[in-house]
Amino acid sequence: MTRLMKRLITLSLILTACGGGEPSPARPRLAKEPLSVRGWIADVEGASKGAVTTAETESARLIQQFQATNIWIDGNNFVSGGVAETGAFILLDVPPGNVTVSFNAPGAEDAKLVLRDLPGNADVFVPALMLKRGGSASLQPEGIRVRIPARVDKPRDTGRKAIVAGVAVPVWEAPYSAFGDRREYPERGMRPLAIVK
Repeated sequence: MTRLMKRLITLSLILTACGGGEPSPARPRLAKEPLSVRGWIADVEGASKGAVTTAETESARLIQQFQATNIWIDGNNFVSGGVAETGAFILLDVPPGNVTVSFNAPGAEDAKLVLRDLPGNADVFVPALMLKRGGSASLQPEGIRVRIPARVDKPRDTGRKAIVAGVAVPVWEAPYSAFGDRREYPERGMRPLAIVK
C-alpha cells in the first residue's frame, strides 16, 4: 500500500467518524434579503367579553389577551420580534417568498397569517388583524401594504402583487427615507376610550 493510499484511507476514516461521511440534515439559514412583518391584532373572533362590558373592562381584557399571545414563523428558527400588550406585532429576519405566521392566542391557538409571493427586503404591514381558529383576516384590507426600499423620489407601483391574508396587494417601491419605522412596533389604530364634548 502506498503512502498516498494510507493517507486517503486515514482521511476518509476521520471524516466518517466526524460525521463527514453521511449527509447532514438541512440546516435553516438566515435570509439574505429578510422581510419585516408588522401590524396589530384587533381581537380574537368570538372572544368572551364577560357579563359587564365597559371601555375599561374591554381594555383590560385585550391587554391580558395580547400578553398571552405568542407569534412565530412556521419552519424558521431565526426570527426576532413579538406581540406588545397593545396588540402591535413585529417580526424581523423573515425569509422572502411564501411564509406562514402562526399565532397562539386564547381562543385562537392555531391562528395563521398566510403571506405569498413576498419580494426580498420588503416591509409588510397588516392592520387590524382578527385572529380566528386556523386563520386570520384583516378588518382593514385596504390598509395592507407591501413596500420595498428603492432609489425613487416617491412611492411607485412595481406592477407585482403579493398575497397577504388572502388579499392581492400591489408591491410598492418607496424611498429609503420612508423606512425609518420598519424595525419598530406600529402604533395601533385604536379609537379613544372616551370622547369629551
